[in-house]
Amino acid sequence: MERSTVRGNPKPGRLRRVIGRAAVLLGKLALLMIALSVLSVGVLRWVDPPASAFMLERRLEAWWHGESRFRLRHQWIDRTAASPEIGIALVAAEDQKFPEHHGFDWDAIESAWQRNRESRRVHGASTISQQTAKNLFLWPGRSWLRKGLEAYFTVLVETLWPKRRILEVYMNVAEFGDGVYGVEAASQMYFNKSAARLGAREAALLAAVLPSPRQLHPDRPSGYVLGASAWIERQVRQLGGPSYLAELEPKREAAARAR
Repeated sequence: MERSTVRGNPKPGRLRRVIGRAAVLLGKLALLMIALSVLSVGVLRWVDPPASAFMLERRLEAWWHGESRFRLRHQWIDRTAASPEIGIALVAAEDQKFPEHHGFDWDAIESAWQRNRESRRVHGASTISQQTAKNLFLWPGRSWLRKGLEAYFTVLVETLWPKRRILEVYMNVAEFGDGVYGVEAASQMYFNKSAARLGAREAALLAAVLPSPRQLHPDRPSGYVLGASAWIERQVRQLGGPSYLAELEPKREAAARAR
């Protein structure tokens, strides 16, 4: 008597083993990515990043489009070496609750959400911590994936770095013009001086171009930039000037800067 062979789908047990192995592999990859991201953020607490993801993306874009005249300008400056006017100008312009929040300004997020429901113009509510995470590790554009990663890296940055380090890195990676990154390169480019010598008005002009740094110019300010910089100077005074950020510094550093 001949045995008949039954051909059909793979056995359920074999399929479960394949799915299980794939799940284990994906889990290991996810753990590896988490470990690498935590390590990267942790190292950058002490090591100054030579570039940011936004800088690399702009350089690649210039190469791809054959922009032979493009030049990337970036020069690191320690926060304590820069004028105290620039730090408070950035906080006044971008994130006045920076010393208080833990990465996210929920009141600003709720307000922006309400405005976006009523207007076609998109309003942002990103804190300095969020912008630092985005500029340093991610890419331009709007998507749920990027926003999710931005939130993840913001939590890492806020957990592993002190506030003074977040502000220092932000000062050095923020874009102030096409190919101009950081307050030192911007100060040299637009005012022919080091960021250590910036006055209150010059710092406010730099902070005023942050919403659209490739269209606005601190050295040739439009009416919008002049109005925004005047508003920033008023906000700086209302916050109490550079002393508003004194709590970000260890007591020993604050005493040395006050001498």
